[in-house]
Amino acid sequence: MSGWFITLEGIDGSGKSTQAKLLYERLLACGIAALLTREPGGTVVGQALRKLCLNGGETLTWETEMLLMAADRAQHVQEVIRPALEQGCCVICDRYIDSTVAYQGYGAQASLAAIRQVNMIATQGLEPHLTLLFDIKPTERYVRQGEVDRIEKRSLEYHQRVYEGFMQIARENERVVVIPAKRKTPAEVAAMVWQACVTKLPHLDRSAELN
Repeated sequence: MSGWFITLEGIDGSGKSTQAKLLYERLLACGIAALLTREPGGTVVGQALRKLCLNGGETLTWETEMLLMAADRAQHVQEVIRPALEQGCCVICDRYIDSTVAYQGYGAQASLAAIRQVNMIATQGLEPHLTLLFDIKPTERYVRQGEVDRIEKRSLEYHQRVYEGFMQIARENERVVVIPAKRKTPAEVAAMVWQACVTKLPHLDRSAELN
């Protein structure tokens, strides 16, 4: 594969979706072929799984939740991510395996080993070249008004475990760059995101200079 795979992670309300879009737009402005996608819901099959997982009611067990996320990811990798990488695209993905480890693993206090094993099968071992983790604590995050999904409704204690899980993932993986997003404007965060990208993936910067 000749493309680059960049994932954006963080708790709900950390601003990662906004930054995913800004990064995608900057890559296109630099003349770099890019694809913006998300999980869950990056395929037609995934959209149905997303609806079931995020709005399926409180009767879903953590195992069901985790397996729905893995099924979405398996379809996503095979149908969208891997083909785009093989064509040389820079794939920007809003959430990937780290979210499942953080939410269904650390958050639900479930087996991390089982989650990683299932996702290894789902992704056929495909890992990001770079992961951008937006550091905002649960008490500092932006909370959407109106309808929220079943995971967003969970307790502060749950979201604190998710946050701590993300921080542990960052400590364990060199591919993860933590972006301090607290009290920063979207433009300020976007500047840090771009700096992280060209530092960790210098060939991305060279491609931008050539276009």
